[in-house]
Amino acid sequence: MIHPTASPFTDPAAVARYAEGPRRNVPGYDSLLCMSRILLAERVPANGRVLVVGAGGGLELEDMALAHPGWRFDGVDPSQPMLDLAAQRLQSAGVAGDRVALHRGYVQSAPAGPFDGATCLLTFHFVPREERVPMAAEIRRRLKPGAPLVVAHLSVADGAGLGGEGGAGERDLWLSRYAAFQVASGVPPEHAARARDKIAAELAVLTPQEDEAILREAGFSDVQMFYMGFAFRGWVASAC
Repeated sequence: MIHPTASPFTDPAAVARYAEGPRRNVPGYDSLLCMSRILLAERVPANGRVLVVGAGGGLELEDMALAHPGWRFDGVDPSQPMLDLAAQRLQSAGVAGDRVALHRGYVQSAPAGPFDGATCLLTFHFVPREERVPMAAEIRRRLKPGAPLVVAHLSVADGAGLGGEGGAGERDLWLSRYAAFQVASGVPPEHAARARDKIAAELAVLTPQEDEAILREAGFSDVQMFYMGFAFRGWVASAC
């Protein structure tokens, strides 16, 4: 079975706070959304169909649907409360219901397609390492040849840090910068420290080289990094 680890988005309080989270946690989040749809639009036609993996909350669905009124979407997410939040957001934004189909489950619950493009934003870091290639391959199977996939998630190097022997490892350094960004965005320092420790202890945060290799093994080519925001990286790739 291909599925992420247990998600905090089954907690009603976490669901209610979701919309404010990405902008406080992810440097340049609004620009990341803009760049993602620009990259998709290079190859997705005006009447294209896009698969959104990890669609709960609806932030990227809203962004793409408003910018490209001819696109249709299938969004998949394991959390029904998050899908409900996405539906509410889209309705409030005036996005017609017949343009977006929301599916509860993991990527194998998504329609077979074929899709003209796909996104998987801020999701892969919840997926155990051994399940990432199968999950990416399930996305690939649903895409037309040459269709773009845009992904972004936590991804940091793992090596010697600044300061030489005895200094903080590079991974620890970048995760500390992630926490500092949260504090600068208004998160209480103790909450940011807990979030940083939770990521280090519980999430399978891979290196950029490992993330790129996973995409290639899953059947994608022309893997290009387009975004870096402290501990986050983003890539665009083409379905082979």
